[in-house]
Amino acid sequence: MKKLSFYFLLVLILVACNSTKHVAENEHMLTQNYIYVDSVKENNSELQKYILQKPNSKLLGMPLGLYFHNFGSHEKPKTPSKWGEENPKSYNFIKKVFSEKQSIAYANSLINLNNWFLDFDKPVIINENKIKRTENNLWAYYKTQGFFESKVISNIKRDSTNKKATVSYYIEKGKPTLLDTIKLKIESPVLDSIYKASGITSLLKKGDQYNDKTFRKEAASVVKLYRNNGIYYFNQSALGFYVDTSRVDNKTNVDFLISSNRFDEEDNYTNKDYKIHKVKEINIYTDYSYSKTGEKYKDSLSYKGINFFGHDKITYNPKYLAQSVFFKPGDIYKDTLNNLTRNHLKSLNNFKTTKIDFQPIGKNGNELKMDVLLSPKEKYTLGFETELTHSNIRDIGTSAKFSIIDRNAFRGAEILKLSFLGSYFRASNGPGYEIGADASLEIPRFVAPFGLNKLVPKEMSPRTLFSVGSSFQKNIGLDRQTFTILSDYRWQYNPKKTIQLEVFNTQYIQNLNVNRFFNIYSSEFTNLNNVALTYDAVNNTNNHPLPTDLDNQATESLNFMNDVVQNNSFKSSNPDDYNTVLNIQNRYNIVTSDFLIPILAYAYTYNSQTNFKDNNFSFFKFRIANSGNLLGLTSNKYNSNGKKTFLKIPLAQYFKTDIEFKKFWDVGASSVFGLRTLLGAIIPYDNSDIPFTRSYFAGGSNDIRAWQTYDLGPGSRNTGLEYNVGSFKFLTSAEYRFDIISNLKGALFLDAGNIWDITGSDFVEEDAKLKGFSSLEDIAIGTGFGLRLDFNFLILRFDVGFKTYEPYLQNDKWFKNYNFNNAVYNIGINYPF
Repeated sequence: MKKLSFYFLLVLILVACNSTKHVAENEHMLTQNYIYVDSVKENNSELQKYILQKPNSKLLGMPLGLYFHNFGSHEKPKTPSKWGEENPKSYNFIKKVFSEKQSIAYANSLINLNNWFLDFDKPVIINENKIKRTENNLWAYYKTQGFFESKVISNIKRDSTNKKATVSYYIEKGKPTLLDTIKLKIESPVLDSIYKASGITSLLKKGDQYNDKTFRKEAASVVKLYRNNGIYYFNQSALGFYVDTSRVDNKTNVDFLISSNRFDEEDNYTNKDYKIHKVKEINIYTDYSYSKTGEKYKDSLSYKGINFFGHDKITYNPKYLAQSVFFKPGDIYKDTLNNLTRNHLKSLNNFKTTKIDFQPIGKNGNELKMDVLLSPKEKYTLGFETELTHSNIRDIGTSAKFSIIDRNAFRGAEILKLSFLGSYFRASNGPGYEIGADASLEIPRFVAPFGLNKLVPKEMSPRTLFSVGSSFQKNIGLDRQTFTILSDYRWQYNPKKTIQLEVFNTQYIQNLNVNRFFNIYSSEFTNLNNVALTYDAVNNTNNHPLPTDLDNQATESLNFMNDVVQNNSFKSSNPDDYNTVLNIQNRYNIVTSDFLIPILAYAYTYNSQTNFKDNNFSFFKFRIANSGNLLGLTSNKYNSNGKKTFLKIPLAQYFKTDIEFKKFWDVGASSVFGLRTLLGAIIPYDNSDIPFTRSYFAGGSNDIRAWQTYDLGPGSRNTGLEYNVGSFKFLTSAEYRFDIISNLKGALFLDAGNIWDITGSDFVEEDAKLKGFSSLEDIAIGTGFGLRLDFNFLILRFDVGFKTYEPYLQNDKWFKNYNFNNAVYNIGINYPF
């Protein structure tokens, strides 16, 4: 409650600030813009970008940046000497006690603090010139939509008592102009022949409403046509759209001219007709440097008509580097092949810059020389990552990963990466650590037997990844050791679609210290010990409670569970306690079991984001995996628990499907709204258990943020266990992201979801099982807010999640623990989704 009082007090202080403190007399601060289109209020975010003056940005209805700005003063002195003149007592006191140097430093600190406040958003003052220009912008916008007779006027409403004002823009669109007769004239015989042979369909249709965007698309389509048919020098300067605006019937004729005498070569117009260009010569400079321009290349070679040059020895195998060039000598020039070459070379992640130049050669002027200028990245680079972690099992800890990257490791643009990781945690039973290492080799082509590498064309940038790694935990869980080997194939089906195939993804998990199970998962031991006390009372014995020392705890606990399972009378008299023991024994077998997990998986990803600044895009990923596959078919061995084994190791056998969808909208004013939904299911077969590491969990900084990791579910249960896992998961999150001040950003979020069991196991409680639509009542809901510090290269995130709906409560499930005392505080790196 103290924290809540502090935030409430802070809000009161900010609200109490005079927002017009720095607004001069006879000036007014803009507080709101209104747009009316044909007398109807319009909230279209598309129109906002044409308004030149916008009010100060707000958080929860308050202009925080302006409030901070108002803490400063424009009248305060700007230099230490001026500050000393205005504050002689303070200045001389510090000078007398310390020195004048300290007085100057003290004055500078206060001056800098004042300047820091003034750097925040100053009040937006009404500017009639900008308002008039906004009118023109809006008029021009509607003209591009075909409303040639539109009118825009503005009205400023000033309030002299508080020096604030609002601006209303009134737009009358008028009638739209429709396209009528459309005529195409192509002056060049070469261009005319290409156009007719292409069968291209014009985007300009009679009867359609005039729209500048359609004309731009038409121009881009024609330019694309010619530049992909050898017309290298063709550009939009050769195109002309002539619109007849003299008609009074709200229709217009369009003459579309493709000129023959606007041939642009090095910014000079000539009267030459267009020619179809062919690439005659291809040169690749493997270690290009601007500083070495003009120097003689010391090494050169040729491969399949492509020339390679290097200032030093050429380190790239020409056979493989040539695969990134989609032209061959004699090919007709095409923009698509040029872009494919550039993108493929960039995707190798071996070069800082990739530049492709074409120059005319030959007497006829229809031949091109292609120069590919490659500036290599450093062959060896180091990487370092660190992270703070926290879960329901482990207290806050830290982890770090150190990597060494070797580019062009085997002269084929391969990337060899060696990584070493380490982490330190503090758990309830003491400190623990994890160490590990892995090595990966990424090859920019398919490496597969039997000619399978030819199934995916090089245009799709195929990749092969081989990886091997191991890790070891101490005093974390059961001192787990893992060995992983992976072969992964990935290719870019098109710019938005990626396909990934995990052919051999095998992990061996070995628990080295299973005797610590009841020490680590103390809630299991507590529940078992409670049953032991009841067992003594029923059987008139005095053999319990169970021992707590590590030497005897596991042995006695296992013996007790076996005794209970074999005691039919106890089963009859105490069925609930009997089932409790069965469940603990089942979880013990799963968690302590070693597993061999051989996975074959297929993944499809769709991502429409064009670049990292694009805030309007969709993301979809589907992955289906099978564990057990071939190894399961080759083995008929089973252990004492009835689980299939391979080399005496229990084999994980299951099908797993994950579907994830994300959608983002740019809602204006540097704000983004994002939505994520995730659905996952695991179905075991042949009496197999699901490994703990492959099960679903809920909670955490990238999940349902109002609960800690492993803390929620399954279903409507509140088990009190250190871990809670399930075989089915549903998660959805909505987040509104906005700017606050400078690189500090804020977010409001809602997370909902849970985990359930769909295995049909007899050991699973009824309220943990998925039961169709009725299980929707088990969906937990968390809401909260967060702060993000954007460093461009990473985002440091702090979120506060409040339990809004708790499905495991008997009564008052809504807002029962909605307070700061029961909130979960999450620290993370980058956005949660």
